[in-house]
Amino acid sequence: MPSYPIALVTGGSRGLGRSTVEALARRGVASILTYNSNRAAADEVVAAVEAAGAKAIAIRLDTGDTASFPAFADAVRQALGTLGAERFDYLVNMAGTSHSGLLGDVTEEDFDAAYRVHVKGPFFLTQTLLPLIADGGRIVNISSGLTRIIYPGRIAYGAMKGAVEVMTRYMAKELGPRRIAVNTVAPGAIQTDFSGGMVRDNPDVSRHIAEATALGRPGLPDDIGPMIASLLSEDHRWVNAQRIEVSGGQAI
Repeated sequence: MPSYPIALVTGGSRGLGRSTVEALARRGVASILTYNSNRAAADEVVAAVEAAGAKAIAIRLDTGDTASFPAFADAVRQALGTLGAERFDYLVNMAGTSHSGLLGDVTEEDFDAAYRVHVKGPFFLTQTLLPLIADGGRIVNISSGLTRIIYPGRIAYGAMKGAVEVMTRYMAKELGPRRIAVNTVAPGAIQTDFSGGMVRDNPDVSRHIAEATALGRPGLPDDIGPMIASLLSEDHRWVNAQRIEVSGGQAI
């Protein structure tokens, strides 16, 4: 068995997922990271992890396609074999897509697409991977500050993330006998390409977020990744079934 922990991070090729994988690497944690369409970006992350002295393997995954999960689990088993392990220690359900639309405008198709990626996907992916998660491991599900901070036009996305928060508490209760801690991390507004780069690239939005945040600026990816890496560590072994907002004090 390897002497280092292993994490599986969905959506680890970009944004907050990439920051998480790289922060874990600095702690000596190996990662199996997923990407949906951009293999080149995933390869960049693998190279960055290896430059930090850790190991990483990239596997393609569409978290909205539950039919692909058994084959993905087989690919994870193969990756674990390459890493000299039978199980991994940490699961981070990071992958997601943005969605906007007012109550009167959201289509059923839009709603179902958001549900498949943000609720159904993490639920059944976690279920599929349970035999591969080590007892005493950790799971982090990603929610959003938008479950607390209400912006019109985010009703479907916020509702999905609210479901993730409830699901997390049930997971924590049910997986307690295996000593697997499950928590939710809820980022505030972060400057990434999410939502078309709205927070990063729109000066008016960025200024609004800065004015609404106690620490006076929008968040950056590296405000989130290291926090998740820390939450997964033994330092936080007694934190369980919690929603932890990481927003710099937005809208307080």
